[in-house]
Amino acid sequence: MDSATSDRATLSSTADNGLKIVVVGGFGVGKTTMVRSVSEIRPLNTEETMTRAGEAVDDLAGVHAKTSTTVAFDFGRITLDERSVLYLFGAPGQERFWFLWDRLFAGTLGAVVLVDTRRLADSWYAIDRLEHHGTPFIVACNDFGGPLHSEQQIREALDLSEDVPLVECDARDRSSSKYVLITLVEHLAALSAARLPATETTASEAVAPEAALAAAGPTPEPAP
Repeated sequence: MDSATSDRATLSSTADNGLKIVVVGGFGVGKTTMVRSVSEIRPLNTEETMTRAGEAVDDLAGVHAKTSTTVAFDFGRITLDERSVLYLFGAPGQERFWFLWDRLFAGTLGAVVLVDTRRLADSWYAIDRLEHHGTPFIVACNDFGGPLHSEQQIREALDLSEDVPLVECDARDRSSSKYVLITLVEHLAALSAARLPATETTASEAVAPEAALAAAGPTPEPAP
């Protein structure tokens, strides 16, 4: 099992506020890639080499070039300030590992549903489970160079309500992945503000997480 850690970005001793976001989606949509691209530390990956035996249980349509797969979860970290740290968990995509999702959802602020527009049906389960748990989420379309679809076509295919943000991204690009996470945090802040009286939420409190995430440090060197 491939696992890697790094001490390039040591966690501050003052950090006492851990925040959790989960990246979910179908098989091969780029969840591991997104966590790798945005994490300030060398992420923990639980990847195994795909074998011929797995062809009988994993649908490789559209991902024939894929050679490894996540078998537990991916883990990354972004320091927001001296006290707050964002932890990222990438969920495995194959159906045989879906039983792990409910535990990964525990304690999460929200989720990113990463989709490949060539295989939109692969993301239905992720959306269904998040709605079942009442977990707020956004949808990010990872660019695999497939046919272009309008936003309305994607929303209809995913049965996605208008109040769920839908964005495009390139999970390989750090700035694009950061934009996805900022969009999720903004969505969570808007939902929180809507539930609270206006006097209980100040403008500075609403934008602070987004600003901290936007100012997050540089990406570490790729894992060997």
